[in-house]
Amino acid sequence: MKPFNFVKPDDQEAVIAALAAHSPNVRILAGGTDYLVELKHVSQSPGTIVDVSQIAELKGIEETEDGLRIGAGVTHSAIMADPLIEKHVPAMIHAAHTIGAVQTRNLGTLGGNLVTCVPSMDSGPTLVALDAEVTVAGPDGSRRMPLTEFFVGPRKTILAPHELLMDVIIPKRNLGKPTNFYKFGLRKGQALALVNAASSLWVEDGKFKDVRISLGAVSPVVVRAPKAEAALEGKPVSDDLISEAGKIAITECNPIDDFRASLDYRKDLIDVLTRRTLQAAVEIAAQKQKRKKQWT
Repeated sequence: MKPFNFVKPDDQEAVIAALAAHSPNVRILAGGTDYLVELKHVSQSPGTIVDVSQIAELKGIEETEDGLRIGAGVTHSAIMADPLIEKHVPAMIHAAHTIGAVQTRNLGTLGGNLVTCVPSMDSGPTLVALDAEVTVAGPDGSRRMPLTEFFVGPRKTILAPHELLMDVIIPKRNLGKPTNFYKFGLRKGQALALVNAASSLWVEDGKFKDVRISLGAVSPVVVRAPKAEAALEGKPVSDDLISEAGKIAITECNPIDDFRASLDYRKDLIDVLTRRTLQAAVEIAAQKQKRKKQWT
């Protein structure tokens, strides 16, 4: 490990000032589950590491006028235990449960998972399927953008060295939206996804509405499958259409062929996981409608 400077600011303003002062040779440390491993093997010093693990502005899960705000510094374990997450976006709990081991989930943060930006990230597909947005802060103020615009490429986001990911916002219109996440790896625990997927949708008058399908580990970044979504939008719910969407989703991805899985195997997984997440979301929608009728 190469020598480096270490800074631990007290609040968001001090973090941004530290990032600006030491940019571009500066790195952020939150949970450290990814970066501490990387730090042991880099050939050059990171310069300055800014510890944001205790910054209050990066914590908390709360309902706001815009939707559900999740601080970038919230851990995966906190997401799994939060009643607001369970109420509004339970698929995030399922996704968080697949991330690493218990120790990783206790330390690792949602923001860290997004900023690391590996194609197989487990938090990304569910958030993309829910049209999540992110807030980025820097010396010139803050800006908000769709999560899909935040991702640039493998291990590359839109963040400049002097900027900080503050939070994730799930829009109010999507709170409670039927959503399902599914991950397929080579083993049940502590495995990188060969393919992961999430689908969200509403069912109105027996028809698909506001369909979102997102896939991870199949392209340089987590992607939507807009053609597959369009094949369902506004049409009566049916297994045949869901099967068609699975086939279309394959054409919207660019999976690799490597030692962990062949290209054809990954294509089969895209088809299967797209169908499974759509079918599960439809079942969730049916359960919601059944409960609603029971109370009216």
